[in-house]
Amino acid sequence: MLTARLMSVWPRDAAGRSFLGMIAACVLLVPVLNLLVPASSPLHLSTYVLTLVGKYLCYAMLAVAVDLVWGFCGILSLGHAAFFGLGGYAMGMYLMRQIGPRGVYGNPVLPDFMVFLNWKELPWFWHGFDHFAFAALMVVLVPGLLAFVFGYLAFRSRVTGVYLSIITQALSYALMLAFFRNDMGFGGNNGFTDFKELLGFDLQADRTRVALLMLTALALATSYLACRFIEASRAGRVIRAIRDAEGRTRFLGYRVESYKLWLFVFSAMVSGIAGALYVPQVGIINPSEFAPINSIEVVIWVAVGGRGSLHGAALGAILVNYLKTYFTGALPEVWLYALGSIFVLVTVFLPRGVMGLMPQRREAAEPA
Repeated sequence: MLTARLMSVWPRDAAGRSFLGMIAACVLLVPVLNLLVPASSPLHLSTYVLTLVGKYLCYAMLAVAVDLVWGFCGILSLGHAAFFGLGGYAMGMYLMRQIGPRGVYGNPVLPDFMVFLNWKELPWFWHGFDHFAFAALMVVLVPGLLAFVFGYLAFRSRVTGVYLSIITQALSYALMLAFFRNDMGFGGNNGFTDFKELLGFDLQADRTRVALLMLTALALATSYLACRFIEASRAGRVIRAIRDAEGRTRFLGYRVESYKLWLFVFSAMVSGIAGALYVPQVGIINPSEFAPINSIEVVIWVAVGGRGSLHGAALGAILVNYLKTYFTGALPEVWLYALGSIFVLVTVFLPRGVMGLMPQRREAAEPA
């Protein structure tokens, strides 16, 4: 039975198999194009493009996490940037501890921003972040714990719909305001930067960047398959029933709040891992990652790709962020208008997103 359940996770549709194929191609081709192909060749993958691809894959992982709760359970969260940012800050704290005496002020214990602000000793919540295992635990534990407390209070109070969306956005905004404060011990508006190494490997070296991108691709594939496993399980059928008729599902005896809570916590943990992989590749983390607009953009990615398809959400994240990179470079003043236009056009003409154009999804959408 377990073997059959695991086999059901593997995509049977062409789009899902193509998505995993794209991830596999990324893992196989990136090292070759960046490390082995000479820089003079048009096929060479530059460090800049390498960083962009890694960032897109982290965003795709975040989109999959949001699609899990929105597309399958009907929980429209406008605060998943909070979990993404917390995972990023947990990894950033570890990377800051690894700088040691190589910082601007040469303090072997205190990060540069603490020396600048005349901090005399390391805050208690920074202890342990000099160990990677502890930091990795905090990457999933902190977002998961926050999601558990928030979800327990919200779902037990039966807050749903637009009201839940508003308070998730308020959560993200509150964290942004808190992390902007210098006395919080998280670098204020500058955040964390100037990272040196990860597990002893130079973060500026191309080999390290390639390894991080490959790890991100594998994490994206793993999170995608884990979400498919949830979708294909008995719990997945209950979750879809909650999305379609929450009151009726509760009447049938299912503990709706419990299902919503553990799904929300799992989604937050996946978002935290995405944030942790994002930080060493981009090289900075600051309170702007908590901005409510970031969570709204994630919802747009999912809507563009196709809500309820997982791989569609990931592809939507990659597509929209590629367009963002292009427009902010070529026509920076046009980007926000282009983003709004994309969302309106998709909502009106492609309610199932880009994946709705696929024959398999059109057939599945047609009533029996």
